[in-house]
Amino acid sequence: MIDTRAKDLLPFRRRTGPDRVLVVGGGLAGLFTALRLAPLPVTVLTPKPLGEGSSSAWAQGGIAAAIGAGDDADSHAADTIAAGAGLTDPEVARVVTSEAGDRIRDLLSYGVPFDRELDGKLRLSQEAAHSARRIVRVDGDRAGKAVMAALIATVAKTPSISVLENVEAVELVKRDGRVVGLYATRSGSHGRASFLAGRAVVLATGGIGQLFRVTTNPAEARGGGLAMAARAGAIIADPEFVQFHPTAFDVSRDPAPLASEAIRGDGGRLVNRDGERFMLAIDPRGELAPRDVVARGVHREIAAGRGAFLDVRALDLARSFPTAYEVCTEAGIDPANQPIPIAPAAHYHMGGVSTDMRGRTSVTGLWACGEVACTGLHGANRLASNSLLEAVVFAARVADDIAADAPHWPAMGEIEAPETIAVPVVEPAEEARLLKRLREVMATHVGVERTAATLKAALQSVVDISRMAASPALANMAASAILIASAAHERKESRGAHCRLDFPAAKERSRHTFMTLTDAVGIAARVTGKSAFDAEDARVVRARAADLAG
Repeated sequence: MIDTRAKDLLPFRRRTGPDRVLVVGGGLAGLFTALRLAPLPVTVLTPKPLGEGSSSAWAQGGIAAAIGAGDDADSHAADTIAAGAGLTDPEVARVVTSEAGDRIRDLLSYGVPFDRELDGKLRLSQEAAHSARRIVRVDGDRAGKAVMAALIATVAKTPSISVLENVEAVELVKRDGRVVGLYATRSGSHGRASFLAGRAVVLATGGIGQLFRVTTNPAEARGGGLAMAARAGAIIADPEFVQFHPTAFDVSRDPAPLASEAIRGDGGRLVNRDGERFMLAIDPRGELAPRDVVARGVHREIAAGRGAFLDVRALDLARSFPTAYEVCTEAGIDPANQPIPIAPAAHYHMGGVSTDMRGRTSVTGLWACGEVACTGLHGANRLASNSLLEAVVFAARVADDIAADAPHWPAMGEIEAPETIAVPVVEPAEEARLLKRLREVMATHVGVERTAATLKAALQSVVDISRMAASPALANMAASAILIASAAHERKESRGAHCRLDFPAAKERSRHTFMTLTDAVGIAARVTGKSAFDAEDARVVRARAADLAG
């Protein structure tokens, strides 16, 4: 059942019981979790209609799975560990890669039309830093769109799943140390948010790309789930590791369209304005070096004034990569005769809400999967096309864990919580101004290359924005930015996607970052001499909202 008509959520609240599972997010991780939980009753909350506003639907390259002849899960795990720059958990890599085949079969059962060879076998492609052809694709570069279409159709036929479209979660609710539900509001509405009870809450809210001025992520990828979990006291892992995709189309669009990694895997070349293949002087693997290496190479070529371009004149882009070809056509670029201008763009967050192998966070009653979670798979630098794989593997694990626990749930009485809380009415122009400032600050000071000075400048500005942020959405963005910038300031080395120009070498022994939002706010205060609002206490935002609502 998809509910798009109710003006508020109270009618739906009265139709649900406390034993319902709430899944926050309608992307691949959220929908796969909901399907896997059937027949347990599940409510999926999504800020846009299903299929919109999700990074999953925009994924082009495909899903990595070692299912080809001569390939195996151990080799895939080894590639994943190598790309992770010392921070990938080997056990997590082993489990995820070994379960890849089963999850591909699940997706096939849901109707995903993966590309096939003439003999009927799945067609496999090569991508950067993979030692074998193991990327399962759909129509060249339309994997995400096809996977989401199949899952949406399956969800619509599953009676145990209710979908609340155009609904945003704004705050998790805890009682006696356990998450028991959340407050949510209609997207774009003002005034009040309604309480929805849930025996289990699963965060599948996606990433943080919209914290940066240039990103490949949809407008909804703004760190809301990360911040809500942090406000509830959850431990956040490795937030400093933000992957910048090296080949976003530089065509003045927001979000920036993505030139799939697979284009380079099939022979696309990176050149500067003089036609020089600059990556060969940086890494012997050239265009197929790990993403962090390529992103820095592209960034430095642009900074030096030589420009960076993707040369696909030797490829039939229209046939092999129709999405990329459409972008070129819309931008007035003829890829058969001219290189495509590119630039690095915030693309994927390796950090996130820390989870165990079952997707459990450090807060009882709260699970997380997909990009909002940090499972230990990606380490400091995600291997191409491992993100959709991680999403389905851990979505299945989350669902299995909740389903196994459900028969043992004790009786749950009525939860004492106000039916609604106030949310602020914010002046759109002021909100837009602060949002633009936040994205510019993060892009300028917490981007591909960082220093202590740039990170201090970022924290100074973000703390100021956090004090002025009236809406829960912007307050959450500021909180996520503080987590990322403070962790980046404290990691005094270069590792994977985290590049410190003032600490160019990696330390001999790697370590993870584990922090709470209180830790991050404390670091920001120490570095800047300014105190941000106590972002871990969601009541501060609620009180401010109540004041503004009058």
